[in-house]
Amino acid sequence: MNVRQPRLILASASLRRQELMKLLRIDFEVKGSEVPEKIRGDELPETLVRRLALTKAEAVHKTSSDAWVVSADTVVVCDTEILGKPASVAVAGEMLRKLSGRVHKVLTGVCIRNFQTSDVSCVTTTVRFTQLSRQEIDDYLDTGEPLGKAGGYAIQGYGSRFVQSITGCYFNVVGLPLAHLYQRLMSLGFLSQGSFMSTGFH
Repeated sequence: MNVRQPRLILASASLRRQELMKLLRIDFEVKGSEVPEKIRGDELPETLVRRLALTKAEAVHKTSSDAWVVSADTVVVCDTEILGKPASVAVAGEMLRKLSGRVHKVLTGVCIRNFQTSDVSCVTTTVRFTQLSRQEIDDYLDTGEPLGKAGGYAIQGYGSRFVQSITGCYFNVVGLPLAHLYQRLMSLGFLSQGSFMSTGFH
């Protein structure tokens, strides 16, 4: 017997996250949160992504209190430096030079806001880059892909050629840890096993 699922909103204007959400085969709406992604002082990476994910979810939930809200925030961390979305090609180039031939971590904060509580978590994936030549970096910058991507690269795009190995969830690096999100939704009672699941968003 089909069970009607609650209303669900993805609090993100990111096309990548929207495409990933479709893979869960759950009906959802999209509503951008427009929350500034700024670091507070010496804020730790995990604290940062958890705070931003929570803030995004709360912002959308205020205007849609009858819905469940899913939000996320992703950063790249090299050593102890947080690499967000580069504001320019020059900054993206600096990020790629820092990542070249090294291991870095990708952290995504995930928040599920329902009627009673905000469930906030963080997922970490470790990524190893190959050694990049100056020409490789320049060629990649010319594609325009690094702009708007945490750490200045897209693992699902042209940047994939630089990824030597990953440890952890691949989709986390893209911007939304799907298995983790699915399990959290199940644990919170959003859907029961065998519930009706659809194929996209509206």
